[in-house]
Amino acid sequence: MWSSRAALAVFLILIILLALSGALLLLSRPESVEITIHPPPPTATPAPTSTPRPILVYVTGEVARRGALQYLPHGSRVSDAVTAAGGFTDSANRELVNLAGILRDGDQVHIPSSEANSLDDAVPTASGGGLINLNKATLDELMTLPGIGPVTARNIIDFREGVGPYSDLQDLDDVPGIGPSTLAKLAELISLD
Repeated sequence: MWSSRAALAVFLILIILLALSGALLLLSRPESVEITIHPPPPTATPAPTSTPRPILVYVTGEVARRGALQYLPHGSRVSDAVTAAGGFTDSANRELVNLAGILRDGDQVHIPSSEANSLDDAVPTASGGGLINLNKATLDELMTLPGIGPVTARNIIDFREGVGPYSDLQDLDDVPGIGPSTLAKLAELISLD
């Protein structure tokens, strides 16, 4: 058979081949892949909003429960106050009431009688029991004024934004849709500061 020298030579050749193939395997390995994870940016959580408190309004005139103090949800309209006060009486003049007007805490809602046949005879519903500021009032607040509908209220705001704040009651006379008679009705109900 084989001599011990030949067997040793074959064994050494096998060891060298094994070492070379191991080194070759290590050299031919692909480079490692680096994985980078990019998490999405954090989402901002909106701050909690305060829950508006109910408002208190005073309802007078031609309603079933006149002179009633009514607690209503924030954002209620004049129609909600009339409903809470038991609805209109038979002698109410509904045409003189802006049922879509938005109420604020402390408002008085007056429902005129059918004998009141013009806005001159109606008691205005002033926001917060005070005057409406022409330089700060919203569209809905302006519409609570007698004789002011959505178009005229928009004209008042457009004039204020285009020309600047009202400095005198006579500035309102330059607004389309407002004439001397409307100006006279509004004089006691509005403020400029």
